[in-house]
Amino acid sequence: MEIFMKTQWWHNKVAYQVYPKSFYDSNGDGIGDIPGIIEKLDYLADLGIGILWISPVYASPLADEGYDISDYYAIDPRFGTMDDMDRLIAEAKKRGISILMDLVVNHCSDEHEWFKAAMRDPNGKYGRYFYLEDADRGLPCNLRSYFGGTMWEPLPGTDKIYLHSFHKKQPDLNWENPGLRRDIYKMINWWLDRGLGGFRIDAIMNIKKALPFKDYPADRDDGLCFVGKMIDEAEGIGEFLGEMRDNCFAPHGSFTVGEVFNIRDDEKEEFIGEDGYFSSMFDFAAHIFGQSRNGWYDADDITPEDYKRVTFAAQENFGQHCFPANIIENHDQPRGASRYLPEDGRNPAGKKMLATVLMMLHGIPFIYQGQEIGMENVPFDSMDQVDDVSSFAEYQTALDAGCSEKEALAAVAKYSRDNARTPMQWTGGENAGFTDGSPWLRVNPNFTEINVAEERDDPDSVLNWYRKLIALRTDPTWGDTVVYGEMIPYLPGQKDLMAFFRKGEGRTLLVLANFQGERQPVVLPDGLCHVVLNTERELNIIDGEAQLGGYQAVILSVGDCPGL
Repeated sequence: MEIFMKTQWWHNKVAYQVYPKSFYDSNGDGIGDIPGIIEKLDYLADLGIGILWISPVYASPLADEGYDISDYYAIDPRFGTMDDMDRLIAEAKKRGISILMDLVVNHCSDEHEWFKAAMRDPNGKYGRYFYLEDADRGLPCNLRSYFGGTMWEPLPGTDKIYLHSFHKKQPDLNWENPGLRRDIYKMINWWLDRGLGGFRIDAIMNIKKALPFKDYPADRDDGLCFVGKMIDEAEGIGEFLGEMRDNCFAPHGSFTVGEVFNIRDDEKEEFIGEDGYFSSMFDFAAHIFGQSRNGWYDADDITPEDYKRVTFAAQENFGQHCFPANIIENHDQPRGASRYLPEDGRNPAGKKMLATVLMMLHGIPFIYQGQEIGMENVPFDSMDQVDDVSSFAEYQTALDAGCSEKEALAAVAKYSRDNARTPMQWTGGENAGFTDGSPWLRVNPNFTEINVAEERDDPDSVLNWYRKLIALRTDPTWGDTVVYGEMIPYLPGQKDLMAFFRKGEGRTLLVLANFQGERQPVVLPDGLCHVVLNTERELNIIDGEAQLGGYQAVILSVGDCPGL
């Protein structure tokens, strides 16, 4: 097998995302913190994690849970101190774990010093760090923010209005200004010099706007058009991204993973090829399936056949020369077990099957906290239980579209970001072992059955299945095949079966995953050697067919198996 690109230190790693506010509370105030992450590093190392992405812990008013940064050079006291952050980087390094932080540079907080300076002097240096327009000229465009309503807001104490693609407390930064870009790069390098392994890069496609601003055809009765329309039309973002790579990431050998949407298939190598802007980018193909510009209430469910089709298509589009970041869930998505598994498959067997598919795809797998124990969506009884700002906007959108309160709540319950943000379930004890205090967000009531303590010593648990899958990436026999092997779909037309080869040099693996509760036979290729991993204790093979049980997954070796 010819390795398709220059090998990198991160290729055989598995990444893990921590949402700090909900991971582990070390001081009893109900909020997870950096010392809490440090306490759990041995757990992550034992799992086999090599890269740890922590969602924002910068100083922030938390209007959007830390994605509104008021000081890029400070740690929010709710999460700890800069000394805690330095200790986390150092302690993680001792365990072979590289730390990623979120890089949020499309916008900052309206409490950032740059924005305060812009309010004092809109025509001065820092006024040019934002998109400011004269209020008396009316709205420059009819774009709708991601959180609903117009993207334009009055700049307090002035005759100006400012642009915000997200929350009104998140003013967009003007990347057309070279002075702003220099300040951004200075900040990035300051963090990399402290020992970070790199960044997860938030909403990066939004930094380039289609200018000058203009109106677009309305896509709802409010007369506004979704902001994504402007981002789709923007040209020339590569100039900014290449400049950031050359000034920051490349000199440090950093690992970077971009939150990238809406690029053409022929642009993927520009973004994550050998000389790409980033090391990797998330594959959101399954996550955006069924989305509707109308809102969550109008979204379509995803079936196993849909999941297979979009996942295989994405793998083909990325090809061997790009290294995508594969996910089931993250802090912005509902729990994968609740979204991608049929109702009768939301059990340990189904969760292990879903994990098998994720971990065996071409690319670098990202695990979101709690995914490795099979955490699920939280039940909602009323909007009083909701914290997520986007959920309130979607609830109102559903009501405005004529949905009943019950229907609007059902849409929120299915897609709310709070589903992924409930506290990590460490034990079956009080507050799931997350805190000795009162948790900032309620614990999922299923914590007594689904928790780390319950699964740690169970050899058949979801947790220990993840551990086995992670170990396969560094296994002397199979590691190169799992990391670098070609991904080839197998029997794509067989319903509720997701099967594919990972073909390496002298080593080939076949992954079989049964996405239904009923047993189903699968014709095996010639040259089967043995079972490498199996979610059940045995695999029945009759007359060249594997008799897969309900939601069973198996990894088989095929072809020449020297030394086995």
